[in-house]
Amino acid sequence: MAGNPLDREEYVEQEYFFRVYRERLIEGVPSQEILQTIPEEILATTRLPMAIDFMRAEILHSGRICDAMDRLKHYFTPFQTFVIRRCEEEESRFEQLTALQILELEARYRTDNPQPAGLFVYQLECIARNRLGYTEGLRAMSDDPMYPENWRSWILRIRSDLGTRELGQLIFRASQHAQPNTRSGTTTESGVQVAAASALFGEQEGRIAKANIGRDPLYLFAALQRHLGYPSVPRLKAATEERKLPGFLEMRLQKIEQKLKVLDMETKGGIDLSRFYGKGGPPGDVSQIKFPDE
Repeated sequence: MAGNPLDREEYVEQEYFFRVYRERLIEGVPSQEILQTIPEEILATTRLPMAIDFMRAEILHSGRICDAMDRLKHYFTPFQTFVIRRCEEEESRFEQLTALQILELEARYRTDNPQPAGLFVYQLECIARNRLGYTEGLRAMSDDPMYPENWRSWILRIRSDLGTRELGQLIFRASQHAQPNTRSGTTTESGVQVAAASALFGEQEGRIAKANIGRDPLYLFAALQRHLGYPSVPRLKAATEERKLPGFLEMRLQKIEQKLKVLDMETKGGIDLSRFYGKGGPPGDVSQIKFPDE
């Protein structure tokens, strides 16, 4: 069962935690050390420091933090746990750095008047781009406390529809644009216009979804981000992108390589000094032999 959304300050600190965790992993700091020191930087009035301590105890026990997040259902959402679990699977090609960035940006969106439609599109695009699995992913999404009951029912229902219908069609049919009698909404006693309860998405979302029927769903996500300011999903880095080592490591590796070459020559019968002689053959004075880099 979904709980209640957290206070805004919790999501602010979650965004900071996921960002710093990712940055320190890039710097080569072990996860255990990060989880040990970072609670001191988190606002003490939030519940996040206690959650981090529990995560650290779990990673020391099992080597994973998704189990701790799963046991903290009242704090971490099922989608957050699902994303971390996917990156911690043994044969997964989904990187931990990408998972942390996904959760960082999601937490940032929750701090600034989040809407169910925007959160749904962001989470679904994360699943689609990283091939995390729609069946389990949508189930995790449906238990998010941000979604009211009508949203949860619709998310669970489209798990089977995604295989036979396009995402653009599903969003279009659940929007005000597909329901002419609800475009103007209904008027309350105070004179305020509100959308009908059956329409999950607004008029503009429906128009964009209809225009993208028959196209790649990624074009639909991009259009919603451009026109409605929906949060962007972090992109995967190209597999062919080379990662350069720091300069001091590069020099160390070169020295190790040279030493290995010398050892290899010794095991094959000694070092042949003839290649270092000048044109006139070996000199009488050994000190006159010219070696490379001298």
